[in-house]
Amino acid sequence: MGMVKEFRDFALKGNVVDLAVGVIIGGAFGKIVDSLVKDIIMPIVSLIMGGKADFTNKFILLGEAVDKDGKAVALTYDALSKAGVPIFAWGSFITILINFVILAFVIFWMVKAFNKAKGNLSIDPSAPPPATPEDVLLLREIRDSLKK
Repeated sequence: MGMVKEFRDFALKGNVVDLAVGVIIGGAFGKIVDSLVKDIIMPIVSLIMGGKADFTNKFILLGEAVDKDGKAVALTYDALSKAGVPIFAWGSFITILINFVILAFVIFWMVKAFNKAKGNLSIDPSAPPPATPEDVLLLREIRDSLKK
């Protein structure tokens, strides 16, 4: 029973539960950022670049565009991927990289705002500073006496 109790204590620690909640929220937040990039940012970038910012179908064909049965496959990323044709999908990588940069930027600002709000809530400017513990005072006295 000792191992079961130890596992229960580990699994129910605040940090593990917080991590699980963070992973779940992060997964949902990732979908929001994917939609932000795909549905809002990339169309604007595409408009600015004259309709040439669709990175999803940018790839280099590394083999013949035929499926397992020898039939020709359309030269689109989805069709080639489904057919198992080897492709160097640099456009997909660029899209995922853009998603990551935007996600990191948004999380940076969220953490910054959270820390600012947390700092404002926890510090009362009118409150006196906490008293210095006696052991610290004693150690300071010893230090000062040794300096003499």
